[in-house]
Amino acid sequence: MLPPLIFLRHGETDWNVEGRLQGQRDIPLNDNGRGQAKRNGTAIAAAMPDVKGFDFVASPLVRSRETMEIARLAMGLDPFAYHLDDRLREITFGDWEGFVMDDLRSKHPELVAERERDKWRFLPPNGESYALLLERVKEWVATIQRPTFAVSHGGVGRVIRTHLLGVDPREAVAEDFPQDRLLVIDGGKGLWV
Repeated sequence: MLPPLIFLRHGETDWNVEGRLQGQRDIPLNDNGRGQAKRNGTAIAAAMPDVKGFDFVASPLVRSRETMEIARLAMGLDPFAYHLDDRLREITFGDWEGFVMDDLRSKHPELVAERERDKWRFLPPNGESYALLLERVKEWVATIQRPTFAVSHGGVGRVIRTHLLGVDPREAVAEDFPQDRLLVIDGGKGLWV
């Protein structure tokens, strides 16, 4: 049985607001994202005081590291006492990173239509599919030995929901993954906090 996992998507960035595909581009949080990180840290410390004894791990991208540090500070913890895991990096959209979907629809309508038919398996030019991302994330999940607090990305959160909670892949990639709530996975069940 997997130990409890608290998963937090990084706070908002300007590219999130603009609807740009960030992927593995290193985009910092905006002021709203910093506020989300602080509120999430405060919320989880109040809901689960034992979180202070968890293992803390983040994606190496700056928006995840900044979210982790702000959340840990809000929990009353050393903001830098966590580790990084490259397997928690966001899905890469390859050549599409930095674009909004409307631009891609006008430049590559056939590829966007293909993505809309099967977002789970679609492989952007020089990018990664959600199916491939799942394999990378499964490797990380297999290493979890104790209760864990992870900060990562929306794509990673979507494949975790598929892998650990049995959410249909098509449903997982179609749903929004909030930046202002935490997903607690315990005993095969998921709860948003």
